[in-house]
Amino acid sequence: MRIRQVALLGATTVLLAATAACGGSTSTAASGDDVKPVSVTIDGVGAVTTDTALAKRVPADVRGRGSLTVATNAPYQPFIDFKVEGKNDEFKGLDYDLFQAASARLGLKATFSQQPFDGLVPGLQAGKYDAIAGGITDKKERQQVATFVDYSASGTGFLVKSGNALAVKTVADLCGRKVAVQKASNQSKNLATYSKESCAGKAIDIKEYPENPQAVQALIAGNVDVVAATKVNLVDTAASLAGKAELVADASAPNGWLASPNGFGFLKANKELAEAYRAAVQSLIDDGTYAKILGQWKQTPIAVKQATIDQAID
Repeated sequence: MRIRQVALLGATTVLLAATAACGGSTSTAASGDDVKPVSVTIDGVGAVTTDTALAKRVPADVRGRGSLTVATNAPYQPFIDFKVEGKNDEFKGLDYDLFQAASARLGLKATFSQQPFDGLVPGLQAGKYDAIAGGITDKKERQQVATFVDYSASGTGFLVKSGNALAVKTVADLCGRKVAVQKASNQSKNLATYSKESCAGKAIDIKEYPENPQAVQALIAGNVDVVAATKVNLVDTAASLAGKAELVADASAPNGWLASPNGFGFLKANKELAEAYRAAVQSLIDDGTYAKILGQWKQTPIAVKQATIDQAID
């Protein structure tokens, strides 16, 4: 999976106030004390309704508006995609469903808008919209501008032939093995570092391929022992190769090796809004709605038990 690299304005750029543009005027704050229930129906999941106590945690200006805007860049399956090909104002995907559910829990309606990929963070910084979503990796550099509500995590997964005859369980079991990766990927770089530091006398034989499908074919053909790729991609790959290949289950790293969190981004000055969404996502985790949404998109392996704020690992 390509990492979502969002363009970042210079760190010296002055952040705009939280009330800029779509942040909204405080003129509606007087009516913000009232919570108007919202209900959304998520395909394959069911209805999600408002929790009044959680809704009162939303900043008054946003609560008064009853809505917020979310910038995204589709397609980027399974996180975000167009509902109908060629129509760029209707969306579907894991992020879309989860954000809509969290918004309903907070008494808000969320409107998604397609934007240029490299303009997501700059647009958030300029106050053009309230949030960004769509498989965006929470990174420390991005936290200069945004506060992230981390709702899943995905690192490197390992695909082996069915039966796992080599008993690969963790990254340590790759020492001395032939491992296929996509050329110039994080897996290529990280495994080279790991091999040098942790595989004394039994280096990982890293085989680079132009694309992940070619790496997978090398595994099926018996030319390599393991495929290392972003786990979120290997979930579907393993499902499509039932009886031929399987995804290693590493109990010590359930979200994959060196897992980084994916998050919904909010303007750094709007941390109160981010915290409200963190609480909403946590409520969805607690009542099982979150698990249903991830299951609907076949992404249970990237689930987390706790929704967090700004937990980037790099």
